[in-house]
Amino acid sequence: MLRRLYDWTMSLAARKSAEKWLAIIAFIESSIFLVPADVLFLPMALAKPEKAYRYAVIATVASVLGGIAGWFLGYFAFETVAKPILAFYGKLEAFEALRTAVDYQMVVLLLITSGLSHLPPIKVVTILSGVAHINIWLFIVSAIVARGARFLLLAWLLQRYGEPIRHFIENRLGQIAGFGAAALIVLYVAYRYFLH
Repeated sequence: MLRRLYDWTMSLAARKSAEKWLAIIAFIESSIFLVPADVLFLPMALAKPEKAYRYAVIATVASVLGGIAGWFLGYFAFETVAKPILAFYGKLEAFEALRTAVDYQMVVLLLITSGLSHLPPIKVVTILSGVAHINIWLFIVSAIVARGARFLLLAWLLQRYGEPIRHFIENRLGQIAGFGAAALIVLYVAYRYFLH
């Protein structure tokens, strides 16, 4: 099923309505969808590098709006809507583990790491932010910074290096960002629990 979703998302890049689809995918990825917007963003930016930054802005705005929707799901409709969505994707157990293990500051850090590297998945953190009653304005600023940084970096890399960088982005950039995000989390935990 995941492979079919991935292939379908990739096929949207060739359509005239690709920008609209990018906005839709970026929006729903942040709250309910499994396939990241990068899958659509990369081929679009490679096909039209002169529009890479435009696509980055579209993806960022839609992703932040989708994150806000995820926050509202967590805040107002966790039991009725968000919990079944997380269960459907097999993320409910991970969500519950996060929910019991993190405090307010950790959720804010997870917002940054998930926005930059999908660690943990963005939809889990947006819903968790609502459940944890993270201040909506802090949430929005964090989402803009993290998602904007991710998409603008991808746009810059694709515009500067073109097709040769695609393999690196698809196979290595996520790992590097994931290691960076994990390092941030470890440093925070060490600071929080060992120095205080």
